[in-house]
Amino acid sequence: MAHADHLAHVIFIAAAAAMGGFLFGYDSAVINGAVEAIRDRYDIGSAALAQVIAIALIGCAVGAATAGRIADRIGRIRVMQIAAVLFTVSAVGSALPFALWDFALWRVVGGFAIGMASVIGPAYIAEVSPPAYRGRLGSFQQAAIVIGIAISQLVNWSLLNAADGKQRGQLIGLEAWQVMLGVMVVPAVLYGLLSLAIPESPRYLIAVGKYERARQILGEVEGYECNLDNRVTEIELAMRREEKSTFQDLFGGGFFFKPIVWIGIGLSVFQQFVGINVAFYYSSTLWQSVGVDPTDSFLYSFTTSIINIIGTVIAMIFVDRVGRRPLAIVGSIGMVIGLALEAWAFSFDLVDGKLPAAQGWTALIAAHVFVLFFALSWGVVVWVMLGEMFPNKIRAAALGVAASAQWIANWAITASFPSLSDWNLSATYVIYTVFAALSIPFVLKFVKETKGKTLEEMG
Repeated sequence: MAHADHLAHVIFIAAAAAMGGFLFGYDSAVINGAVEAIRDRYDIGSAALAQVIAIALIGCAVGAATAGRIADRIGRIRVMQIAAVLFTVSAVGSALPFALWDFALWRVVGGFAIGMASVIGPAYIAEVSPPAYRGRLGSFQQAAIVIGIAISQLVNWSLLNAADGKQRGQLIGLEAWQVMLGVMVVPAVLYGLLSLAIPESPRYLIAVGKYERARQILGEVEGYECNLDNRVTEIELAMRREEKSTFQDLFGGGFFFKPIVWIGIGLSVFQQFVGINVAFYYSSTLWQSVGVDPTDSFLYSFTTSIINIIGTVIAMIFVDRVGRRPLAIVGSIGMVIGLALEAWAFSFDLVDGKLPAAQGWTALIAAHVFVLFFALSWGVVVWVMLGEMFPNKIRAAALGVAASAQWIANWAITASFPSLSDWNLSATYVIYTVFAALSIPFVLKFVKETKGKTLEEMG
């Protein structure tokens, strides 16, 4: 029984830490439901709109870059609590803006909180998980993101219906889109409460000399049957061998980062450059452009979320069985096929504002194929690998740099898509296809398998 007991405890801890991922998914999709209302209310063009939407991602990059350093100073849990507070404030602020400038400001504050949570979740989960389950527990981060996206779409849809299908319709004395953004207070507060219920990372406790507490938590998460004194000594030796992590430690010889940091950055950038977020941020707009009615376009966006969840579950089943690399490669091949088919379908001229039937259906099915293969591979594998591939000494800082690169890449894709698709939607998808194809040699050449090793073996 003891074994099942400590496993249940670890699952609860990992799920609580992954709430930050839920907030990230919720936030990135909630804006999907408010885009047109913001355009209308503040009367701005596509380019300015893309900047307001994408500006949160710059906040994310800054939050991600600084979270690791802060976590090494004040602990993993404190960082989660700070993120929860910032998130709550941002939800209230962006629901009740005075003007476009302070709306953008609240989006940046929220972005900063998500950036912090996106780094601390995977690092913390990797540090508290027993090696045999680390991949599955690490995939909680991505699972939480996709569930956040799906729930936010459902909430948006029900609020829209309550407001007679108008994003600017009245609900409880506000416009519907304001309520959508305000609802985020609920998961934000929940994240804060959960962070009060989970223990500090034993690796952080050992770093600050709290051995007794570290031993106790290691017993709770790895089971009391393993020799705890040996584990504490092993972790401490690994850390002492590695002294204290500073930003300089990420650099290997002069200006350039150590190879392992570059590989982390590469994984992050490829994960975004296949254009996955376009599938979520602009999905309803995309379906409307091929002639789908707005309420139905919402439904199609939701089917994408369901496919996303299914793919994530497949990845959670296989990530510890077949390993990280095989999943990434299979996913890349599937994404190349899906993206190439979308590029082909979008290359046809619209007839009465719609794609011809065969191309329309091809685009619809290919989009779902692309999301499925992304979710069962890169969606999960990247977060798992980033949590575990770096040596203990530089983990939090290196994860911060890699996650930061991810947010910047995400911003580049999100902010460029409206202009690119106005230029040539088909060519835009060709670009994403090329990145998906390039990710295959990248994995084969540079990425090492991390399945089943202890974090101390990564050094």
